Amino acid sequence: MYKRVTLRDTVEVPPEHLADVSTELVKGLLQDRLEGQVDEDVGSVVSVIEVDDIGDGRVLPNEPGVYYEAEFDALTFDPQMQEVVDGEIVEVVSFGAFVGIGPVDGLLHVSQISDEYLAFDDENQQLASRESNRTLGTGDAVRARIVTKSIDERNPRDSKIGLTGKQVGLGKHGWLEQEREQRTAPPEAGEN
Repeated sequence: MYKRVTLRDTVEVPPEHLADVSTELVKGLLQDRLEGQVDEDVGSVVSVIEVDDIGDGRVLPNEPGVYYEAEFDALTFDPQMQEVVDGEIVEVVSFGAFVGIGPVDGLLHVSQISDEYLAFDDENQQLASRESNRTLGTGDAVRARIVTKSIDERNPRDSKIGLTGKQVGLGKHGWLEQEREQRTAPPEAGEN
């Protein structure tokens, strides 16, 4: 889930920039240091939006810069357990599909995609059903629910998010649209 949060952090302003300490300078320094980082409390920092306040600077012994306490607004992404998310398939492998959800990817394991058996089609880089001829490939839009989450703050790329698409209202957007059309189609002649 994306959230706008107000945070406080200390930023070091290098000596060559001390003459022009401004909110834009501090914002740039915060962006360089924090964007893409993961924090257990707020999730992944996507963007530093604006700096609200810069405190008085502090000089530390044997340190060339000046340290300022800054209060700022940031856009964060923190996936929540059981949250329903929309994403795009970014990679298909033999054991499932990786779904881009915000700044991270989640794994939609082959066993969690459909009740049908889906085989990996290496030639076309997709998962395919022989029963219904449904396919799932790179670029397909899907709706899934987060069922497992393991966030690694030290190395965000090692974080793991598990997804499921096996419930009503979840799955490939095209499949959901087909199901919706079938439910709303008028009955054919001779059907009750």
